[in-house]
Amino acid sequence: MRPDANRFRGLADLAARLVANADFAGIAWRVTQRRRWVDEGASGHADHARARALGADAVYRLYSMTKPVVSVAVLRLVEAGRLRLDEPVGRWLPGFRASRVLGDDGREVDARRPVTVEDLLTHRAGLSYDFLPGCPVAALYREARLVEDGSRSLSALVERLGELPLALQPGSGFRYSFATDVLAHLLEIVHDAPLREVLTRELLVPLGMHETDFGVAPSARDRLVAMHGLRALGDVRPAVEPPQTLQAMAVEASYPSDAPETFSRGGHGLFSTLDDYMHFAHLLLDGRSPSGERLLSEPMLEMLHRNRLPAAQCPIALGPRAMPGYGWGLAGRVMTDVGQAMHLTVDGESGWSGAASTWFWVDRRHGIAGVVLAQFLGSTLPLGPMMQAAAYQGFIADETSDASSR
Repeated sequence: MRPDANRFRGLADLAARLVANADFAGIAWRVTQRRRWVDEGASGHADHARARALGADAVYRLYSMTKPVVSVAVLRLVEAGRLRLDEPVGRWLPGFRASRVLGDDGREVDARRPVTVEDLLTHRAGLSYDFLPGCPVAALYREARLVEDGSRSLSALVERLGELPLALQPGSGFRYSFATDVLAHLLEIVHDAPLREVLTRELLVPLGMHETDFGVAPSARDRLVAMHGLRALGDVRPAVEPPQTLQAMAVEASYPSDAPETFSRGGHGLFSTLDDYMHFAHLLLDGRSPSGERLLSEPMLEMLHRNRLPAAQCPIALGPRAMPGYGWGLAGRVMTDVGQAMHLTVDGESGWSGAASTWFWVDRRHGIAGVVLAQFLGSTLPLGPMMQAAAYQGFIADETSDASSR
């Protein structure tokens, strides 16, 4: 499979159309194949007043695209033999040694087994998220303002999570959750260092991700993209979606840009650029840094891209919104059944997204990686899948390999 330059015009056309329609203020993207440039661009503006064009060096809040970075740091500990996937988390975190589960009837029962590292990596720990509708534990999270309070330390957040009941029996179902925040604190304990220091040393510096951090340097603040949205991060999605409108949103309280020494999370929190996150996407393609240093072994790459959910727990869903065809690996979604997919993709495609309309994908079979960045919370339009579809329609059969297969 190879790119066709003429067909790749669809990406720029789609982004321009969405910006012209005021669905998004600005959209940036890049697509590569075997680490070589295929297509990239930026359309629109970086601020509410549309006075500042969206530059190639713009800085974005990643939201849940923080999760794969933290998960990969955990997998490096697994490779080193310092953590096991089947290891009970309670060994490190006292609050998870005797978990209780809150049933739909309002009664609490003992967890039938301990929460493990694999449970956290695959969102089967029984934890929940503030925004999930119809979940009694999510309501407890909202009361405790777990997402909205950016002043709470990571250790305090995880301690509170350990005090609250689980929403599901460990291992019994996929429920998108605070699991990666628990993993992040686990990283701090095992490394005996703050999360920021751990990620910087283990991944960000080796990958050349010099503008990825839990805050934005004062010299880069003018490159931070302004936020739009329909609802705050912890708000429950309404049954009837409102029209997509470019409303300014203030998010500093939950996602501060000026407090990297005190603010860190595993489930969200990182700021990054298109260049930087592309380095991370390439790591998930071949396990190497831009300089060629091996950071993940080939067996680990094969393992992390495999679906780990049983058929009964697929497809994954974020609350009532299912993602047909997708299972979950050790670092994000994994396409297991293209016959069920609702957007253009291929078997084995993997990656993840963020609440503010960020998205990335990795396709190891064809050596393709893509990153899409915008800043809109609660979008009613699936920007990432739309841009991924526009990218894949730009590829055509490689005549040489196609002929050799006949």
